[in-house]
Amino acid sequence: MQKISFSLLAMVAMLFFACKTAPETEKSSIELYRPKIHFTPDTGWMNDPNGMVYHKGVYHLFYQHNPDSTVWGPMHWGHTTSKDLINWERQPIALYPDSLGMIFSGSAVVDEKNTSGFGQDGNIPLVAIFTYHHSEKEKLGKNDHQNQGIAYSFDNGKTWTKFAGNPVLKSPGIRDFRDPKVFWHDESSKWVMALAAGDRIMFYSSPDLKTWKNESTFGEKAGAHGGVWECPDLFPLMYEGKTVWVLIVNLNPGGPNGGSATQYFLGDFDGKTFSPYSIAIKWLDYGPDNYAGITWSNTGDRKILIGWMSNWLYANQVPTQKWRSAMTIARDLRLKKVNDEIYLACTPVSEIDKMIGKRNLVENVKVQGTVDLTEDFDGIKAPFLLEMELDTANDFQLIFSNSAGEKMILGYEKSSNQYFIDSSTSGEIGFHEAFTGKHTAPRISKSGAIKFSLVADVSSLEWFADDGITAMTSIFFNKIGFNKIEIQSVAGITIKKGGLFSLGGPSL
Repeated sequence: MQKISFSLLAMVAMLFFACKTAPETEKSSIELYRPKIHFTPDTGWMNDPNGMVYHKGVYHLFYQHNPDSTVWGPMHWGHTTSKDLINWERQPIALYPDSLGMIFSGSAVVDEKNTSGFGQDGNIPLVAIFTYHHSEKEKLGKNDHQNQGIAYSFDNGKTWTKFAGNPVLKSPGIRDFRDPKVFWHDESSKWVMALAAGDRIMFYSSPDLKTWKNESTFGEKAGAHGGVWECPDLFPLMYEGKTVWVLIVNLNPGGPNGGSATQYFLGDFDGKTFSPYSIAIKWLDYGPDNYAGITWSNTGDRKILIGWMSNWLYANQVPTQKWRSAMTIARDLRLKKVNDEIYLACTPVSEIDKMIGKRNLVENVKVQGTVDLTEDFDGIKAPFLLEMELDTANDFQLIFSNSAGEKMILGYEKSSNQYFIDSSTSGEIGFHEAFTGKHTAPRISKSGAIKFSLVADVSSLEWFADDGITAMTSIFFNKIGFNKIEIQSVAGITIKKGGLFSLGGPSL
């Protein structure tokens, strides 16, 4: 085994000393598995991100929340805020269930033109658009148990008033009729809603957020249909001077590696109808643990997405105690072309660069066999960023391991042209039979060199390959932390450039 002596040891010792050199009293207060730079609820259950809006310099993240249990239950809108998309400040619960039902997923907008009429004395309202889910009607087998409601806020999302005329959009008899994502369409001067309806997306329009007209339906013969379509999002991105419309559709089950996942379509939108360039399946993230991802409203040309970092196959069983589930790192979305095909790429938001502490860079390191990147360190209990550019697309494995024989393995297999994450021996895996395994993703890039970045944070790995054209997210539950990073290649590779960067910041 080769060892690289480029002073990484000193750096990683600094990175991870906090876990195993902390006093016993401090260690006992550290909650196992809770990440440091990913948002988690203080207590209770969390799933889909909701109502994401940027307003007055603040990013608002609402989310599906059961404050009374660590399993899915009566849904509220939890609330957290951030000024940098990394550090989050928990806020009081925003929306509670009422006689019309639980508060399911939805979106929020800044009603600058006061089209809703909610504005008073020049105050611009925030308007939330959400799904009411009536459990008793569902139990009776009725198909009108999901309807859309709205609420408004004048204090930057701290308190909300539900509209007296709710629901504003009633179900036409479709059992799964939910998750409204609303935006203002300048060209037609109206609000547009993308709404999940079974395994289709229905588009509605409104002049005032109160009255809605059905415009079109998309999806009958497009994309993956292994389960129900959920949490849609429609927005424009510029590519080479042209507006390309992106339609995100979350799917459960039927993901590429089992359970829930996020697909997308690219095309044109005229205010009424979405016309795709292709109806082929494209996945935003091939890992098992990124779902319900949508973007923030009111961010201009920049589109920022965040997802729920879990999978419906096992989300209720993951081995955390007082809380369940984290969000992914926030991600910038861009369009990239490979040959003549355009893809949606995602990478960690640029704000993460402000978290970087000590840096260690390497160049032109040859790997033939196994190279030990770290002789010894004290475990992945603080977040870090790993970046590498390899000279060629030969097989390689990046192995995170510890003295207990636990491993997370990431890599590339040339014969199948696939990236993979293998969590089969990652730690605590027995809580659900579907939790662990080897998950794969096709390498879409045609470049010979492989570039990737990796964000690790206590119990998660988020891998972005080839400038984010291929992304994979995976959670794991390891009690003692990994204490070694190795890279292996039988055919041989060269690390043209690489770096390991500490990501500081307060615990969440």
